[in-house]
Amino acid sequence: ANQGQVFEAFNMAKLWNLPCIFVCENNGYGMGTSAERSSASTNYYARGDYIPGIWVDGMDILSVREATRYAIAHCTDEKGPIVLEMMTYRYSGHSMSDPGTSYRTREEVSEVRQTRDPITSFRELILNSSLITPEKIKEIDDEVKKVIDSAVPKAKACEEVGPEELTTDICLNFLEPSIRNITPWSPLKHSRLAEQFIK
Repeated sequence: ANQGQVFEAFNMAKLWNLPCIFVCENNGYGMGTSAERSSASTNYYARGDYIPGIWVDGMDILSVREATRYAIAHCTDEKGPIVLEMMTYRYSGHSMSDPGTSYRTREEVSEVRQTRDPITSFRELILNSSLITPEKIKEIDDEVKKVIDSAVPKAKACEEVGPEELTTDICLNFLEPSIRNITPWSPLKHSRLAEQFIK
């Protein structure tokens, strides 16, 4: 969120009044550096200046749903771009080489997991509101586990996706036959796969 291309994108989106929803997933850290140490202002949703922004509790499923609904309506009403800052939390490290414990304590991670986890919080909300029974939740959990157990071996058996996937469905109407400067060996062709699902 601190890099120049973000502000360039904000500028062009507003200049052309594009129906663009910018989502800032704010987990409080940029790799291992806290937002407070790297940002003069941590109100990322307000950085668009000429673009409206909304701060959203990204750990609350219903808040995310409603903010997203509002942002979609804003864009489809041709009001231009909007910024959503989703405040969330990263349980693990930034990458394989980051244990995630050198800049925060295990107690901090554990407390967030126990008190603010979006899945368990939503589960408690719908149980306490009598929208679902514990038995039904167990039934759903069991069904999801079956789907995952079935999908994992299929995914592991799939061939690696080729570089041509990089240029699939990135443009609605192609202005050029190929995309330049993304591979050192040869340009890749534009391709459309989504049309078969849209019709």
